[in-house]
Amino acid sequence: MKIAVIATGKIGLPLATQFASMGHEVVGVDVNQALVDCINRGEEPFPGEFGLAEKLAEQVPSGKLRATSDYADAIPGADAIVIVVPLLVNEETWQPDFTWMDQATRSFAEHITPGTLVSYETTLPVGTVRSRWKPLIEEVSGLTEGTDFHVVFSPERVLTGRVYEDLKKYPKLVGGLSEAGTKLATDFYESVLTFDERPDLPRPNGVWDMGTAEAAEMAKLAETTYRDVNIGLANQFAQFADTAGIDVYKVIEACNSQPFSHIHRPGIAVGGHCIPVYPRLYLSTDPDASIVRTARNANAEMPAYTVGRVAEMLGDLAGQRVVVLGAAYRGGVKETAVSGVFPTVDELKKRGAVVTVHDPLFSEEELAAYGFTAHTLGDPVDVAILQADHAMYRELTAADFPGIKLIADGRNYTDPAKWAGTPRIVIGAAG
Repeated sequence: MKIAVIATGKIGLPLATQFASMGHEVVGVDVNQALVDCINRGEEPFPGEFGLAEKLAEQVPSGKLRATSDYADAIPGADAIVIVVPLLVNEETWQPDFTWMDQATRSFAEHITPGTLVSYETTLPVGTVRSRWKPLIEEVSGLTEGTDFHVVFSPERVLTGRVYEDLKKYPKLVGGLSEAGTKLATDFYESVLTFDERPDLPRPNGVWDMGTAEAAEMAKLAETTYRDVNIGLANQFAQFADTAGIDVYKVIEACNSQPFSHIHRPGIAVGGHCIPVYPRLYLSTDPDASIVRTARNANAEMPAYTVGRVAEMLGDLAGQRVVVLGAAYRGGVKETAVSGVFPTVDELKKRGAVVTVHDPLFSEEELAAYGFTAHTLGDPVDVAILQADHAMYRELTAADFPGIKLIADGRNYTDPAKWAGTPRIVIGAAG
Protein backbone atom coordinates (compact mmCIF):
# COMPACT_ATOMS: atom_id res chain seq x y z
CA MET A 1 0.00 0.00 0.00
CA LYS A 2 0.86 3.65 -0.33
CA ILE A 3 0.29 5.30 3.05
CA ALA A 4 0.42 9.00 3.90
CA VAL A 5 1.01 9.97 7.53
CA ILE A 6 0.10 13.59 8.23
CA ALA A 7 2.19 15.20 11.00
CA THR A 8 5.51 13.46 11.62
CA GLY A 9 6.05 14.38 15.24
CA LYS A 10 6.74 12.20 18.26
CA ILE A 11 3.80 9.93 17.47
CA GLY A 12 3.42 10.31 13.71
CA LEU A 13 7.02 9.56 12.78
CA PRO A 14 7.27 6.31 14.76
CA LEU A 15 3.92 5.30 13.23
CA ALA A 16 5.27 6.00 9.74
CA THR A 17 8.36 3.89 10.37
CA GLN A 18 6.19 1.08 11.77
CA PHE A 19 4.08 1.05 8.62
CA ALA A 20 7.19 1.07 6.45
CA SER A 21 8.68 -1.81 8.43
CA MET A 22 5.72 -3.94 7.31
CA GLY A 23 6.64 -3.46 3.67
CA HIS A 24 4.49 -0.50 2.69
CA GLU A 25 5.43 2.72 0.87
CA VAL A 26 5.09 5.55 3.38
CA VAL A 27 5.15 9.31 2.87
CA GLY A 28 5.21 11.59 5.90
CA VAL A 29 3.63 15.04 5.49
CA ASP A 30 4.59 17.93 7.73
CA VAL A 31 4.46 21.73 7.49
CA ASN A 32 7.82 21.97 9.30
CA GLN A 33 10.34 21.95 6.46
CA ALA A 34 13.29 21.53 8.81
CA LEU A 35 11.68 18.37 10.18
CA VAL A 36 10.99 17.11 6.66
CA ASP A 37 14.62 17.68 5.67
CA CYS A 38 15.88 15.91 8.80
CA ILE A 39 13.74 12.85 8.08
CA ASN A 40 14.86 12.74 4.46
CA ARG A 41 18.47 12.67 5.67
CA GLY A 42 17.58 9.59 7.67
CA GLU A 43 18.34 11.39 10.93
CA GLU A 44 16.43 11.19 14.19
CA PRO A 45 14.80 14.62 14.71
CA PHE A 46 14.13 14.23 18.43
CA PRO A 47 15.77 12.10 21.15
CA GLY A 48 14.22 9.52 23.39
CA GLU A 49 12.21 7.22 21.09
CA PHE A 50 13.69 3.75 21.43
CA GLY A 51 14.40 2.18 18.03
CA LEU A 52 13.49 5.21 15.92
CA ALA A 53 17.02 6.13 14.83
CA GLU A 54 17.70 2.61 13.59
CA LYS A 55 14.46 2.44 11.59
CA LEU A 56 15.10 5.82 9.95
CA ALA A 57 18.67 4.86 9.06
CA GLU A 58 17.35 1.75 7.31
CA GLN A 59 14.09 2.88 5.73
CA VAL A 60 14.98 6.27 4.26
CA PRO A 61 18.00 5.10 2.20
CA SER A 62 16.03 2.05 1.03
CA GLY A 63 13.19 4.26 -0.24
CA LYS A 64 10.54 2.79 2.07
CA LEU A 65 10.02 6.12 3.82
CA ARG A 66 10.26 9.73 2.78
CA ALA A 67 8.83 13.05 3.93
CA THR A 68 7.39 16.08 2.18
CA SER A 69 5.57 19.31 2.91
CA ASP A 70 3.61 19.01 -0.35
CA TYR A 71 0.16 17.43 -0.04
CA ALA A 72 -0.11 17.24 -3.82
CA ASP A 73 2.90 14.93 -3.75
CA ALA A 74 1.79 12.68 -0.89
CA ILE A 75 -1.97 12.29 -1.12
CA PRO A 76 -3.07 11.35 -4.68
CA GLY A 77 -3.26 7.58 -5.06
CA ALA A 78 -2.80 6.89 -1.35
CA ASP A 79 -4.56 3.78 -0.11
CA ALA A 80 -4.68 5.19 3.40
CA ILE A 81 -4.20 8.56 5.07
CA VAL A 82 -3.43 8.58 8.79
CA ILE A 83 -3.76 11.92 10.61
CA VAL A 84 -1.86 12.63 13.83
CA VAL A 85 -2.04 16.44 13.80
CA PRO A 86 -2.11 17.93 17.33
CA LEU A 87 -5.44 19.21 18.63
CA LEU A 88 -5.01 22.21 20.91
CA VAL A 89 -7.25 23.21 23.80
CA ASN A 90 -7.89 26.82 24.80
CA GLU A 91 -6.47 27.30 28.28
CA GLU A 92 -9.20 29.74 29.32
CA THR A 93 -12.35 28.24 27.78
CA TRP A 94 -11.21 24.58 27.75
CA GLN A 95 -12.71 24.34 24.25
CA PRO A 96 -10.87 22.50 21.46
CA ASP A 97 -9.03 24.61 18.91
CA PHE A 98 -9.36 22.81 15.58
CA THR A 99 -7.28 25.30 13.60
CA TRP A 100 -4.38 22.99 12.77
CA MET A 101 -6.58 19.97 12.12
CA ASP A 102 -8.96 21.96 9.92
CA GLN A 103 -6.03 23.16 7.85
CA ALA A 104 -4.60 19.66 7.49
CA THR A 105 -8.00 18.18 6.60
CA ARG A 106 -8.67 20.81 3.95
CA SER A 107 -5.18 20.33 2.53
CA PHE A 108 -5.44 16.58 2.07
CA ALA A 109 -9.07 16.75 0.95
CA GLU A 110 -8.00 18.91 -1.99
CA HIS A 111 -5.96 15.98 -3.30
CA ILE A 112 -7.72 12.85 -2.05
CA THR A 113 -8.60 10.28 -4.70
CA PRO A 114 -11.38 7.67 -4.72
CA GLY A 115 -10.76 4.47 -2.76
CA THR A 116 -8.86 6.09 0.10
CA LEU A 117 -9.22 5.18 3.77
CA VAL A 118 -8.91 8.20 6.10
CA SER A 119 -8.05 7.38 9.71
CA TYR A 120 -7.91 10.05 12.40
CA GLU A 121 -5.67 9.02 15.29
CA THR A 122 -5.60 12.38 17.09
CA THR A 123 -7.76 12.29 20.22
CA LEU A 124 -11.07 14.05 19.50
CA PRO A 125 -14.28 15.08 21.25
CA VAL A 126 -17.09 12.57 20.77
CA GLY A 127 -18.85 13.12 17.46
CA THR A 128 -16.08 15.04 15.71
CA VAL A 129 -15.39 12.53 12.92
CA ARG A 130 -19.05 12.32 11.90
CA SER A 131 -20.09 15.93 12.40
CA ARG A 132 -16.91 17.81 11.41
CA TRP A 133 -14.43 15.82 9.34
CA LYS A 134 -16.83 13.84 7.13
CA PRO A 135 -18.69 16.92 5.81
CA LEU A 136 -15.50 18.96 5.51
CA ILE A 137 -13.74 16.34 3.40
CA GLU A 138 -16.85 15.93 1.23
CA GLU A 139 -17.17 19.71 0.78
CA VAL A 140 -13.56 20.21 -0.27
CA SER A 141 -13.08 17.06 -2.35
CA GLY A 142 -16.49 16.76 -3.97
CA LEU A 143 -16.41 13.05 -3.10
CA THR A 144 -18.90 11.10 -0.98
CA GLU A 145 -17.96 9.31 2.25
CA GLY A 146 -19.04 5.69 2.29
CA THR A 147 -18.86 5.49 -1.48
CA ASP A 148 -15.72 7.25 -2.71
CA PHE A 149 -13.76 7.13 0.52
CA HIS A 150 -14.17 5.99 4.14
CA VAL A 151 -13.43 7.90 7.35
CA VAL A 152 -12.74 6.17 10.67
CA PHE A 153 -11.43 7.01 14.10
CA SER A 154 -8.64 4.87 15.55
CA PRO A 155 -6.99 6.57 18.53
CA GLU A 156 -3.28 6.37 19.17
CA ARG A 157 -2.72 4.65 22.53
CA VAL A 158 1.04 4.91 22.88
CA LEU A 159 3.48 6.65 25.18
CA THR A 160 6.39 8.71 23.88
CA GLY A 161 9.62 6.79 24.32
CA ARG A 162 8.04 3.37 23.91
CA VAL A 163 5.77 3.74 20.89
CA TYR A 164 6.80 0.49 19.19
CA GLU A 165 6.32 -1.50 22.38
CA ASP A 166 2.88 -0.01 23.01
CA LEU A 167 1.73 -0.58 19.42
CA LYS A 168 2.14 -4.31 20.03
CA LYS A 169 0.87 -4.34 23.60
CA TYR A 170 -2.51 -2.64 23.34
CA PRO A 171 -5.53 -3.44 21.16
CA LYS A 172 -6.02 -1.11 18.20
CA LEU A 173 -9.47 0.42 18.52
CA VAL A 174 -11.36 1.19 15.31
CA GLY A 175 -14.72 2.87 14.80
CA GLY A 176 -16.12 3.84 11.43
CA LEU A 177 -19.16 5.60 10.04
CA SER A 178 -20.27 2.39 8.33
CA GLU A 179 -19.59 -1.34 8.52
CA ALA A 180 -17.69 -1.13 5.25
CA GLY A 181 -15.42 1.62 6.57
CA THR A 182 -14.72 -0.25 9.78
CA LYS A 183 -13.91 -3.43 7.84
CA LEU A 184 -11.52 -1.52 5.58
CA ALA A 185 -9.79 0.03 8.58
CA THR A 186 -9.57 -3.32 10.34
CA ASP A 187 -7.86 -4.87 7.33
CA PHE A 188 -5.53 -1.88 7.09
CA TYR A 189 -4.34 -1.98 10.69
CA GLU A 190 -3.96 -5.74 10.62
CA SER A 191 -1.57 -5.26 7.71
CA VAL A 192 0.59 -2.61 9.41
CA LEU A 193 0.69 -3.79 13.05
CA THR A 194 1.57 -6.92 14.98
CA PHE A 195 0.27 -7.72 18.45
CA ASP A 196 1.59 -9.41 21.57
CA GLU A 197 -0.26 -12.29 23.14
CA ARG A 198 -2.42 -10.92 25.98
CA PRO A 199 -4.08 -13.75 27.93
CA ASP A 200 -5.27 -11.15 30.44
CA LEU A 201 -7.64 -9.57 27.91
CA PRO A 202 -11.30 -10.62 27.53
CA ARG A 203 -10.71 -11.25 23.81
CA PRO A 204 -7.62 -11.72 21.64
CA ASN A 205 -5.28 -8.77 21.30
CA GLY A 206 -5.48 -7.13 17.89
CA VAL A 207 -7.80 -4.74 16.06
CA TRP A 208 -11.02 -4.25 18.03
CA ASP A 209 -14.18 -3.07 16.26
CA MET A 210 -15.84 -0.45 18.48
CA GLY A 211 -19.00 -0.35 16.36
CA THR A 212 -19.05 3.40 15.73
CA ALA A 213 -16.62 6.27 15.48
CA GLU A 214 -18.29 7.80 18.55
CA ALA A 215 -17.57 4.73 20.68
CA ALA A 216 -13.92 4.78 19.64
CA GLU A 217 -13.70 8.52 20.35
CA MET A 218 -15.18 8.04 23.81
CA ALA A 219 -12.95 5.08 24.61
CA LYS A 220 -9.81 7.18 24.18
CA LEU A 221 -11.21 10.06 26.20
CA ALA A 222 -12.51 7.76 28.93
CA GLU A 223 -9.27 5.84 29.48
CA THR A 224 -7.28 9.04 29.90
CA THR A 225 -9.92 10.94 31.87
CA TYR A 226 -10.02 8.01 34.29
CA ARG A 227 -6.34 8.58 35.04
CA ASP A 228 -6.84 12.30 35.67
CA VAL A 229 -9.78 11.65 37.99
CA ASN A 230 -7.84 8.91 39.78
CA ILE A 231 -4.84 11.21 40.30
CA GLY A 232 -7.19 13.93 41.53
CA LEU A 233 -8.52 11.54 44.16
CA ALA A 234 -4.97 10.56 45.14
CA ASN A 235 -4.06 14.24 45.48
CA GLN A 236 -7.08 14.82 47.71
CA PHE A 237 -6.08 11.89 49.89
CA ALA A 238 -2.51 13.28 50.03
CA GLN A 239 -3.63 16.71 51.16
CA PHE A 240 -5.72 15.19 53.95
CA ALA A 241 -2.79 12.96 54.93
CA ASP A 242 -0.62 16.06 55.23
CA THR A 243 -3.01 17.49 57.83
CA ALA A 244 -3.46 14.20 59.69
CA GLY A 245 0.18 13.14 59.91
CA ILE A 246 -0.35 10.06 57.72
CA ASP A 247 1.94 8.63 55.04
CA VAL A 248 -0.45 8.38 52.09
CA TYR A 249 1.99 6.21 50.12
CA LYS A 250 1.71 3.46 52.72
CA VAL A 251 -2.06 3.85 52.57
CA ILE A 252 -2.13 3.58 48.78
CA GLU A 253 0.19 0.57 48.83
CA ALA A 254 -2.10 -1.14 51.31
CA CYS A 255 -5.24 -0.30 49.34
CA ASN A 256 -3.79 -1.54 46.07
CA SER A 257 -2.91 -4.90 47.63
CA GLN A 258 -6.61 -5.64 47.19
CA PRO A 259 -7.49 -6.35 43.53
CA PHE A 260 -10.34 -3.87 43.28
CA SER A 261 -8.27 -0.81 44.24
CA HIS A 262 -6.03 0.94 41.71
CA ILE A 263 -5.25 4.29 43.33
CA HIS A 264 -2.64 6.29 41.42
CA ARG A 265 0.14 8.37 42.95
CA PRO A 266 -0.25 11.99 44.04
CA GLY A 267 2.17 14.64 42.82
CA ILE A 268 3.00 18.25 42.14
CA ALA A 269 1.56 18.30 38.61
CA VAL A 270 -0.17 16.33 35.87
CA GLY A 271 1.44 17.25 32.56
CA GLY A 272 1.83 16.14 28.98
CA HIS A 273 -0.26 16.18 25.83
CA CYS A 274 -2.79 13.68 27.17
CA ILE A 275 -3.85 13.42 30.82
CA PRO A 276 -4.46 17.14 31.52
CA VAL A 277 -5.86 17.82 28.04
CA TYR A 278 -8.28 15.02 27.17
CA PRO A 279 -10.59 15.57 30.16
CA ARG A 280 -11.17 19.05 28.74
CA LEU A 281 -12.04 17.53 25.37
CA TYR A 282 -14.50 15.25 27.13
CA LEU A 283 -16.01 18.20 29.00
CA SER A 284 -16.48 20.04 25.70
CA THR A 285 -19.24 17.57 24.83
CA ASP A 286 -20.34 16.62 28.36
CA PRO A 287 -20.17 19.91 30.29
CA ASP A 288 -22.21 18.47 33.19
CA ALA A 289 -19.49 15.94 34.07
CA SER A 290 -18.86 17.48 37.50
CA ILE A 291 -16.53 14.71 38.70
CA VAL A 292 -14.25 15.23 35.70
CA ARG A 293 -14.22 19.01 36.14
CA THR A 294 -13.52 18.83 39.88
CA ALA A 295 -10.60 16.44 39.41
CA ARG A 296 -9.08 18.53 36.62
CA ASN A 297 -9.27 21.69 38.72
CA ALA A 298 -7.86 19.89 41.75
CA ASN A 299 -4.86 18.62 39.79
CA ALA A 300 -4.24 22.06 38.29
CA GLU A 301 -3.97 23.49 41.82
CA MET A 302 -1.23 21.12 42.97
CA PRO A 303 1.76 23.33 41.98
CA ALA A 304 0.34 26.17 44.09
CA TYR A 305 -0.37 23.73 46.90
CA THR A 306 3.25 22.52 46.85
CA VAL A 307 4.62 26.05 46.92
CA GLY A 308 2.22 26.78 49.77
CA ARG A 309 3.69 23.89 51.75
CA VAL A 310 7.14 25.39 51.25
CA ALA A 311 5.90 28.77 52.47
CA GLU A 312 4.40 27.14 55.55
CA MET A 313 7.83 25.76 56.42
CA LEU A 314 9.94 28.82 55.62
CA GLY A 315 7.54 31.73 55.96
CA ASP A 316 7.88 34.59 53.51
CA LEU A 317 9.44 33.44 50.21
CA ALA A 318 10.34 36.97 49.09
CA GLY A 319 14.00 37.00 48.12
CA GLN A 320 14.43 33.27 48.71
CA ARG A 321 16.49 31.50 46.04
CA VAL A 322 14.42 28.61 44.71
CA VAL A 323 15.42 26.13 42.02
CA VAL A 324 12.74 24.09 40.27
CA LEU A 325 14.17 20.74 39.23
CA GLY A 326 12.71 19.65 35.90
CA ALA A 327 11.23 21.66 33.06
CA ALA A 328 9.90 18.51 31.38
CA TYR A 329 6.43 17.29 32.25
CA ARG A 330 7.86 13.89 33.24
CA GLY A 331 11.22 12.28 33.75
CA GLY A 332 13.31 11.23 30.79
CA VAL A 333 11.23 13.08 28.17
CA LYS A 334 12.35 16.32 26.56
CA GLU A 335 8.88 17.83 26.35
CA THR A 336 7.26 20.69 28.26
CA ALA A 337 3.62 20.25 27.15
CA VAL A 338 1.41 21.40 30.06
CA SER A 339 4.41 20.89 32.33
CA GLY A 340 4.07 21.70 36.01
CA VAL A 341 7.16 23.86 35.74
CA PHE A 342 5.13 26.80 34.42
CA PRO A 343 2.56 27.16 37.24
CA THR A 344 5.22 26.30 39.83
CA VAL A 345 7.51 29.10 38.63
CA ASP A 346 4.57 31.49 38.36
CA GLU A 347 3.46 30.79 41.93
CA LEU A 348 6.98 31.23 43.28
CA LYS A 349 7.39 34.53 41.48
CA LYS A 350 4.05 35.74 42.85
CA ARG A 351 5.49 35.18 46.31
CA GLY A 352 8.64 37.13 45.47
CA ALA A 353 11.06 34.22 45.18
CA VAL A 354 14.15 34.38 42.97
CA VAL A 355 13.55 31.39 40.69
CA THR A 356 15.89 29.31 38.56
CA VAL A 357 15.16 26.10 36.64
CA HIS A 358 17.34 23.05 36.09
CA ASP A 359 16.77 20.26 33.59
CA PRO A 360 19.48 17.92 32.25
CA LEU A 361 17.66 17.58 28.92
CA PHE A 362 17.52 21.31 28.15
CA SER A 363 20.33 23.77 27.40
CA GLU A 364 20.54 27.21 28.99
CA GLU A 365 19.38 28.71 25.72
CA GLU A 366 16.38 26.38 25.52
CA LEU A 367 15.37 27.20 29.10
CA ALA A 368 15.79 30.91 28.37
CA ALA A 369 13.39 30.55 25.43
CA TYR A 370 10.73 29.56 27.97
CA GLY A 371 11.55 32.61 30.06
CA PHE A 372 13.53 30.68 32.68
CA THR A 373 16.89 31.43 34.25
CA ALA A 374 18.99 28.28 34.10
CA HIS A 375 20.42 26.84 37.30
CA THR A 376 23.84 25.25 37.56
CA LEU A 377 24.23 22.48 40.10
CA GLY A 378 26.59 23.68 42.82
CA ASP A 379 25.18 27.20 42.88
CA PRO A 380 23.75 28.21 46.28
CA VAL A 381 19.98 28.02 46.85
CA ASP A 382 17.56 28.22 49.73
CA VAL A 383 14.97 25.78 48.38
CA ALA A 384 14.80 23.03 45.76
CA ILE A 385 11.45 21.84 44.38
CA LEU A 386 11.51 18.60 42.41
CA GLN A 387 8.98 18.86 39.58
CA ALA A 388 10.11 16.11 37.15
CA ASP A 389 11.51 12.71 38.11
CA HIS A 390 14.63 12.66 35.92
CA ALA A 391 16.95 9.77 36.78
CA MET A 392 19.83 12.03 37.83
CA TYR A 393 17.70 13.67 40.51
CA ARG A 394 17.56 10.39 42.41
CA GLU A 395 21.26 10.78 43.16
CA LEU A 396 21.26 14.43 44.27
CA THR A 397 22.19 15.39 47.81
CA ALA A 398 22.20 18.59 49.86
CA ALA A 399 25.85 19.05 48.89
CA ASP A 400 24.69 19.84 45.34
CA PHE A 401 22.82 22.88 46.70
CA PRO A 402 25.02 24.92 49.04
CA GLY A 403 23.00 26.74 51.68
CA ILE A 404 19.81 24.75 51.10
CA LYS A 405 17.18 25.03 53.83
CA LEU A 406 14.51 22.74 52.40
CA ILE A 407 13.76 20.33 49.57
CA ALA A 408 10.18 19.81 48.42
CA ASP A 409 9.94 16.55 46.51
CA GLY A 410 6.84 16.80 44.35
CA ARG A 411 7.18 13.24 43.06
CA ASN A 412 8.35 11.28 46.13
CA TYR A 413 11.39 10.41 44.07
CA THR A 414 14.50 11.55 45.92
CA ASP A 415 16.35 9.20 48.26
CA PRO A 416 15.59 10.22 51.88
CA ALA A 417 18.94 8.84 53.05
CA LYS A 418 20.78 11.25 50.77
CA TRP A 419 18.93 14.17 52.36
CA ALA A 420 19.42 13.27 56.01
CA GLY A 421 19.74 16.46 58.03
CA THR A 422 17.88 18.60 55.50
CA PRO A 423 14.16 19.33 55.97
CA ARG A 424 12.28 17.46 53.24
CA ILE A 425 8.65 17.82 52.15
CA VAL A 426 6.93 15.06 50.22
CA ILE A 427 3.28 15.61 49.26
CA GLY A 428 1.17 13.27 51.36
CA ALA A 429 4.05 11.77 53.35
CA ALA A 430 4.06 12.62 57.04
CA GLY A 431 7.30 14.17 58.27
